[in-house]
Amino acid sequence: MLTCDHASNFLPAEFGTLGLAVEDLSRHIAWDPGALPVALRMAEALDATLVETRISRLVIDCNRPLDAPDLVPPVSETTAIPGNTGLSEKQRAARVALSWQPFHAAIEQIVDGRLARGQETRLVSVHSFTPVYKGRNRPWHIGIIHDDDQRLASPLISALKRLAGVTVGVNEPYSPADRVYFTLERHARSRGLPCAMIEIRNDEIAGEAGQRKWADLLTGIFSDLEPEEAKGSRQRAMGKSVQSAS
Repeated sequence: MLTCDHASNFLPAEFGTLGLAVEDLSRHIAWDPGALPVALRMAEALDATLVETRISRLVIDCNRPLDAPDLVPPVSETTAIPGNTGLSEKQRAARVALSWQPFHAAIEQIVDGRLARGQETRLVSVHSFTPVYKGRNRPWHIGIIHDDDQRLASPLISALKRLAGVTVGVNEPYSPADRVYFTLERHARSRGLPCAMIEIRNDEIAGEAGQRKWADLLTGIFSDLEPEEAKGSRQRAMGKSVQSAS
C-alpha cells in the first residue's frame, strides 16, 4: 500500500494564494514535485492501493501530528506564509476537516480492511525533496527514512545501493526525529506493519522520463522483495485500486 502525502499544490479558492506569489505555489514548499506520477506508476505496476492528498501542504500538512507547530506552517524553508498566521481554533479545525482527517480516515479504512481479510500489508510513503535546502546541497539521489523497524527499509536500502551511480541516503535528507514519519507511525507502526518512507530528489523526477525510471526501479525492487505467495495473489488480482483523499 502506498501513500503520497504531499501530492498536490492545489489551493481551494477560499485560500487565495495564502499571501504568496503565484510562482511560490509551484515550489517544493507547496508540494512534493514529481512524487505523485512516481507513486501512480508504482501503484499500477504493483497493483497496490494508493492514497494521495489533493490539497497543498501549505493549507495543512497531512504528514504531521495535530499538535505539530508546522501542521499549518507559518514558514516553509525561509518563506513566510502570511495566510497561515493568526488563525483561530475554528479555522484550524476547518483545515483539519478539509484535508487531514479524510486522508487519514481513508488510510485507516483501507489498512483495517486489508488486515480483516488477512492480507499481508506493507506501507510505503512516496515523497520528493529539493536539491538545495537553506543553502545546503543535498547529494543523495534517493533517501530511505526508517525508524528502528527496518524489515522493509533494510533490504530496500541494500537493493538501491547496488545500483550504479546512485547515491542513497539513509535517514537523509530527513529522519523520524524531524517529525516527518507521522503517517507511517500512525498507520503502520501502531499496527506492527513493515513500512518505509521514500524521498526522491525532485530534479531526478522533474520530467516523465525520470518519473518512469524511478518508478520502474522501485517497482522492480519491491517485486523482488515480495513473498512468493503474495506475488501469486497479486497476479490473480483483477485490476488496480487507487484511492484519493481531499
